[in-house]
Order: sequence, then C-alpha cells, then structure tokens
Amino acid sequence: MAQFLFEADLHGLLKLDTPIPNAPPARWQRKDKESGPGPSPAGVSPMKPANRSHSSSKTPSKTPGKSGSKIQSTPTKAGGDRYIPNRSTMQMDMANFLLTKENDPAEGSPNKKEQQKAWAVNLNGFDVEEAKILRLSGQPQNAPEGYQNNLKVLYSQKMTPGSSRKNSRYIPSMPDRILDAPEIRNDYYLNLIDWSSQDFLAVALDNSVYLWNHASGEIIQLLQMEHPDAYISSVSWIKEGNYLAVGTSTAEVQLWDIQQQKRLRNMTSHCARVGTLSWNSYILSSGARTGHIHHHDVRVAEHHVATLAGHTQEVCGLKWSLDGRYLASGGNDNLVNVWPCTQGGGGDFAPVQTFTQHQGAVKAVAWCPWQMNVLATGGGTSDRHIRIWNVCSGTCLSTVDARSQVCSILWSTNYKEFVSGHGFAQNQLVIWKYPTMTKVAELQGHTARILNLTMSPDGTTVASAAADETVRLWRCFEMDPIKKKEKEKANSAKSSIIHQSIR
Repeated sequence: MAQFLFEADLHGLLKLDTPIPNAPPARWQRKDKESGPGPSPAGVSPMKPANRSHSSSKTPSKTPGKSGSKIQSTPTKAGGDRYIPNRSTMQMDMANFLLTKENDPAEGSPNKKEQQKAWAVNLNGFDVEEAKILRLSGQPQNAPEGYQNNLKVLYSQKMTPGSSRKNSRYIPSMPDRILDAPEIRNDYYLNLIDWSSQDFLAVALDNSVYLWNHASGEIIQLLQMEHPDAYISSVSWIKEGNYLAVGTSTAEVQLWDIQQQKRLRNMTSHCARVGTLSWNSYILSSGARTGHIHHHDVRVAEHHVATLAGHTQEVCGLKWSLDGRYLASGGNDNLVNVWPCTQGGGGDFAPVQTFTQHQGAVKAVAWCPWQMNVLATGGGTSDRHIRIWNVCSGTCLSTVDARSQVCSILWSTNYKEFVSGHGFAQNQLVIWKYPTMTKVAELQGHTARILNLTMSPDGTTVASAAADETVRLWRCFEMDPIKKKEKEKANSAKSSIIHQSIR
C-alpha cells in the first residue's frame, strides 16, 4: 500500500498545474492569518474576499499589493502569433518512464517484447517504444483579425523581381519605316504585296506593280495594265526571287523576269479574276473568283496541268507547305481545304482534309516552318478566330478569339511565334506565342484595316499594307546578336557541305 501512495505522490508532484500539498502558505495568506478574521486591508489583499475564498488554489488574477483593473492572467482567447503549449496535455509520467528506461538493460525474448507491446497498447492506447519523450499537443492560437507582425517581412521575403522576371526581348512599338502606297485597292480578297528572297518588295497599286529595293531604297515600276479598268489582284515571288507571278482582274496569270524587267509569258486558263497565287518549285497555283484552283507548269507550253474544285465561292487564301506536300486553300465559302501534291496528269482531285469550323471567309493561311503538318488559319469579320490545325489527324490544336477581322498570318522563323494582321475594328498587328497562344505584343499605327502581311528574307521585319494607303515595316522579330552569329555559322557550314557534295 505504501508503494501505491508513493506513486500517487510522485504523480502529483509531476503535474505542475495541480496544487502542491504540504507546501508553505503564500505571503499574502500569512498576512491574512495574522490580521485576524476581519476584512483584509486594501493595500495587502490581492482581491476582495467576497469575490474569491482564501482556500482557492489558483493563481490570483491581480498582483499582490496593487489595485486596479489590469489583468496579468494567461490569455484564453486567440491573440498574438506565438504558440503557447498547454502543459496539462503533456505526458510527463510517460516521459519520466522513458528517460529512466534508457538505463535499464535490454530484455530478452521476442515473445516477451510482443506481450509488452500488446499490454502497452491496451493500457495506454499507443506503443511505449514509439512514444515521444516530450510531445506538445493542441493547436496553435490564431492571430486576431487585423493583426500584423512587424517581423514578418524578415521571414516572408521572396526573390527580387529582377531575378524572378523572365527574359523578354525588346519589340519596337513604332514602325521602322513607312512607305506611301497610293491607290492601293481596299479589297479583303486580294493579295497585293510579297517580299522576295533577293530583298525586293513587290507592291500592287491599282493597275501597276512597283518594286522597292530594301537595301538601296530604289523604286522600280515593273508594269502597268493597258486597259484602264483592269487592275492587279495578286503578286507572288518564286522561291529563288528572280521571277514574279502577277494575277490580274482580267483572269490572266503573268510571269515576269525581274533582271530584264520583261514579261516572259501570259497564262490564261481562268474565267474570273485571280486573287491569290502560290509557288511550289516550278508549279504555280492560282485561285480565282469562280472557286477553282489551277496548277500551272511554267516550264512547258501547255501550262495548265490540274484543276482543283473544292470551293463554291472565291478563293482568297492559298499557300503551299514548305516541304511541298500539301496546298492549303481558304475561300469565301468559309471552308479550308488541304490538297495533296499532284505531279501533273488529269482526273479529279479531292482534298485530304476539309475544315468547316470557321464562320467567315478564310483568307489568312500559313504553314508552321518547324512543324510541317501544322496549319494556321484566320477568319473574316463574322468569325474573327485564329485556329491551329494538324492536317495529318484533322484535329484543331487550339483556337483563339482575335476579336477582329483576320487578314493575314505569318510564322516567325526566329522565334516560336506568329504574327497576325487585323482589319475591323482594331487595325493592328498581334504577335502570338506558340503553342500557348498568348499575346506577346500589339503593334498599332494603321488608321484603316490591314490588307496583307509579308516577311523579309532574314525573318526580322514584317511589312503590312493597309487601306490607309501606307506600307509599314515592323522590326518585330530581331534576333539576339549571339544567336544571329550562331545561325549564320550553321548556314555557312551547311552551304559548304552542299558545295563539297556538288564537286
């Protein structure tokens, strides 16, 4: 029995929040006994006897010897930002047992350990071997609403904005140069500018075609239609840049030699104006107002080698893929057709893909230069959407609402981006990141809708022709000097390998 009493006394001593038995009385209790049974003096008693008895074992709520309403008790409501543990939830007896147990010799058999583990789980609710010597339980107090820690800035400071900001290139918001384009036809369905690999910009102004040398600034009038009512409806350079194809309102397709400034041939196979042209090696494809697409082999006298009939209204967008496998056509019937490459011969040709999601005329068609099977298309005023297609699977990879008429799309060869030209109602150029389809920049300056876009041979400058009778040059894809040198070195190495193979 004495052993149990000793354990009970030890357990009581270990609990620090219980009254200590046989302890000497406090000073204010001794003063109270010496003063007799009467009321205690105001300056000595910590509290009024009517509020609390002398036998109370809790800490007085007022400091002895002082009067007033200032409280020195532990806060019971949420406040501050410190974690104050509750000692009554600590297992001090278990901590004492584990500390003294470390000095005991290790005990024997595994069966005995299993039994001890089972007894500990049944008695305590947990395994003693896995128990923590000191465990603080309970939840930390929440700071009151509106509380601010002045030292929080020392522990919550993030990286500096300079180190966390992504590197982004500088894109000028103003055009590098503005050229006059008087009497340019304000017609959405025509394609009136193109930039050659020899750095000549061809611009069709009503019934004339002008060439502008980007390097020297020289301007050459290449041709002028004889009939006063006729006009130029499309222009397109061959890949080598020495021949220019010209489509007219009189259903003609003309071929011009730039060095000699003379017409080589006049090809007639359409019965309506030719609004768009595209080259694939020696095959020149032309789209007409009738909805028909003709293939012309410019090497032979019988130039008309194939007819593609997949549109019911005017063909206004036409572009061969860079590998020459597919021809994309967009029309005023809201359709996008993808045609396979045909090497001459007769017969009926059917498109491999037909996309019908656009709700307006499709003039803007462009092939991705680094993914040959990816095609970008843009719709007119009633559609205003840019769509990216996989022509092999026929799926739409992404769609973005441009919120204005899409007149032209060009892919960048220096960045994973493309630029789109817009008409009603923004009249701006927009650079898009691919494949996230996020806006990189908006280039504004035209006062009327943009009609066409074309890119310089080095891929750094975009020329935009608009109905405000101006052609503006935007240096929006300028390369980093280091990357530019690396690209030039790679191109020179590639060309040297080609020369060696020719030898």
